[in-house]
Amino acid sequence: MDMKQIKALLQEFDASTLSKLKITQDAFSIELEKNIGVVAAPAMAAPAAAVAAAPVAALAATAAESTPAAPVHAGDMILSPMVGTFYAAPSPDSAPFVKVGDRVKKGQVIAVLEAMKIMNELEAEFDCKIVSVLVSDAQAVEYDMPLFAVEKL
Repeated sequence: MDMKQIKALLQEFDASTLSKLKITQDAFSIELEKNIGVVAAPAMAAPAAAVAAAPVAALAATAAESTPAAPVHAGDMILSPMVGTFYAAPSPDSAPFVKVGDRVKKGQVIAVLEAMKIMNELEAEFDCKIVSVLVSDAQAVEYDMPLFAVEKL
């Protein structure tokens, strides 16, 4: 399965009434499970669409968990453009770039992603309002992983 197929599977699973799903095909295996009310932040996470049902998706040995404050559409996300470490603030003693409820302008820095000891500023690609921060500070993130649930303005 490629990433597009996995993402489509995650979206269909999230919209379904199923609570568990396991698929094995040749050397590939994926196991999905929904747990309502689970709040945790694993160190490594696989891409997953965030929905109000708070899905827990396990891909091989990694899992993604998210609990957005309100239902959002798959298009209302800011995704990680790279693999790295997510930082919500410019330094440990600083206030976060954005918090839930903030209105963000296109081009505004909303986080820092560290990759190979290089700090990369993540800028908003459009005007939006932050609905939920889907990852913890200093959490490892994957390419295309949802970082923020947003409401486009």
